[in-house]
Amino acid sequence: MHNANVSRLLDVLLGEEKTRVLFSTLNFPSILNDWEEGTVTRAELAQAMNMALFDDLLQRSENGRTYTKEAIAKGGSVFFDHGALRTVRWPHNGALPPGEAAFTRILRPLGFRLNGRYPLVKLGMTGRAYAHEDAPDEIAQFFVSELHPERFSKEFQQAVTNVVASSKDPLTALAISQLSDLERDGSLPGDAAEQLLPVIVGAFSRQHAIPRETDYDTLLLESAEMAWIATEGNAFNHATDRVEDVFSLSEDEKSKGRPMKPDVERSRSGRVFQTAYRADTVRRAFRSSDGDEITREVPGSFYEFITRKREFDQAKRGWQVDLRFDAGNATGIFKMTAKAAK
Repeated sequence: MHNANVSRLLDVLLGEEKTRVLFSTLNFPSILNDWEEGTVTRAELAQAMNMALFDDLLQRSENGRTYTKEAIAKGGSVFFDHGALRTVRWPHNGALPPGEAAFTRILRPLGFRLNGRYPLVKLGMTGRAYAHEDAPDEIAQFFVSELHPERFSKEFQQAVTNVVASSKDPLTALAISQLSDLERDGSLPGDAAEQLLPVIVGAFSRQHAIPRETDYDTLLLESAEMAWIATEGNAFNHATDRVEDVFSLSEDEKSKGRPMKPDVERSRSGRVFQTAYRADTVRRAFRSSDGDEITREVPGSFYEFITRKREFDQAKRGWQVDLRFDAGNATGIFKMTAKAAK
């Protein structure tokens, strides 16, 4: 039987049919096999949010939808390893807190804790991983990256300001209060959790106004990542399926003619291996120099694959899945959204 609390949260947010599909598609943390109806724990709310965000990613990635449907048709499933999002650490960010602060205020009350910091020097960014304290190996992690505009030109910085200064804060006063209660108590009444879930899911989207085309082109000259943020905001950049053999999967997908990354990224530890589809192309709106709304094809989100080997944990005296990331891997994966916009 499905966890009644998670099922109820998703039924209200997405409808019964999507909820049924998600439960049949994604791994479900064993810690959630026990529940108390009407009282939603932080782990339950975190899992419901992750499942909703995975569904949102599939709506925006045709390649991801195709892969997932094929996997389910073959009797398989998806082990949701992590989702990734991009932020901008910049003081001129409208009403939205700068950088990852806009999301740590959500993730921490839900039970996520810092699980690694990764300098992405070539990209002018810093990545941080957040794993769930209650079930780090089973509840999908978050890889939150911050772009640092001060590392780029003055023209670039002005374009960043032009784009993000209109940002709104998606968290209502009620949601902030509910997150505070959740952080203090570790749970919320069911009706409060139902109110909070759509608000925090909605935070993973674009909060600023339609960007000007001239600003987008200025950003694109120096950072494909910031140009991506200009059109996509804080939506999931990618979601990741943890698979047994990413090398075999990569070759299989290439043989189908799928737009796969040419090479698999290998961590320095020799335990984490990643590859991905190239980003799906999407059409997004811009403001032209004369104020008209126009559309262009730009890189959207994508679907990733990861294989994690185990390592021996001396403190726990046992084998554990290596849940860390790798700066080199991340830099390579980020290139999936670097194709030229049209």
